[in-house]
Amino acid sequence: METALTRLAGVRHPIVQTGMGWVAGPRLVSATAAAGALGILASATMTLDQLRAAIAEVRCRTDAPFGVNLRADAADAGDRVRLIIDGGVRVASFALAPSPGLIAELKEAGVVVIPSVGARRHAEKVAAWGADAVIVQGGEGGGHTGEVATSVLLPQVVDAVRIPVVAAGGFFDGRGLVAALAYGAAGVAMGTRFLLTSDSTVPDAVKARYLAATVGDVTVTRAVDGLPHRMLRTDLVAALERSGRARSLLHAVRRAAGFRKLSGLTWWQMVRDGLALRHGKELSWSQVLLAANTPMLLRSAMVDGRTDLGVMASGQVAGVIDDLPSCAELVARIMKEAEETRDRLMALE
Repeated sequence: METALTRLAGVRHPIVQTGMGWVAGPRLVSATAAAGALGILASATMTLDQLRAAIAEVRCRTDAPFGVNLRADAADAGDRVRLIIDGGVRVASFALAPSPGLIAELKEAGVVVIPSVGARRHAEKVAAWGADAVIVQGGEGGGHTGEVATSVLLPQVVDAVRIPVVAAGGFFDGRGLVAALAYGAAGVAMGTRFLLTSDSTVPDAVKARYLAATVGDVTVTRAVDGLPHRMLRTDLVAALERSGRARSLLHAVRRAAGFRKLSGLTWWQMVRDGLALRHGKELSWSQVLLAANTPMLLRSAMVDGRTDLGVMASGQVAGVIDDLPSCAELVARIMKEAEETRDRLMALE
């Protein structure tokens, strides 16, 4: 199935596996890429050396195109961009809008630039700066999310920009792919669906919690980092929501220290990242500090398997997923379902 996305990224199928922190590592990304979809490495939770090694590992596992996701506001964003260019990575995706300078540097090197956005005005901005495509995530998506549903946000963005639009938030099967294409999208991006595959390195106990979840078990909370964050509702989330400000800040400082040690960042770099996070948002200084919760709380679950101590970012689709296929099986199934759905629709004419 050829679309503007497949032509742009050089992949066989219009499906993107998103760059989920602590989840989208070399094994998942290479399995996705080998299946003909676009796998994206999550670099925000990696040091520069770890990212360099991860890029090399994906290249050893597959010769298919893949991408790297990074935070445009990170203190070392420029160094990461150069790693992407030197590593021959096909796509650079961004969780926040990259600067015109970063976009120009990547495009000059032949790297495809695909930022993620959650509003029409953000899509218009990055398109004007030269982005090659955008991933637009509706409120159903996991992690940091907005309030507008994909079915409302997607057509707004498609009508507003003249670059390919990839739909994210609420997609898990071939019917969703056809629906996104009908809206004018060039493909779909999925996080939770790829997290719940046999190629994902997320511990089995954590996967079991996702598989057991109903749609009602997926909630949006500000208790973790002050921003709307969609995740599985757990006893820990409920406890964070009940915690007083002083106790929450104490935990945030401790987790920030842990993340600094793992990431190799200095305290000054972390402060700079916190200032960038605060910019343009109505966050108090205490909320900026609480943002340090996120990497360590996610790591506790996604790496250490501690469902009692960690948080589990999740799209609402977790409530309708009940299996753990390989990436190859998943992509093949989605494409088969999409073709069958398209054929049924054509038969109604």
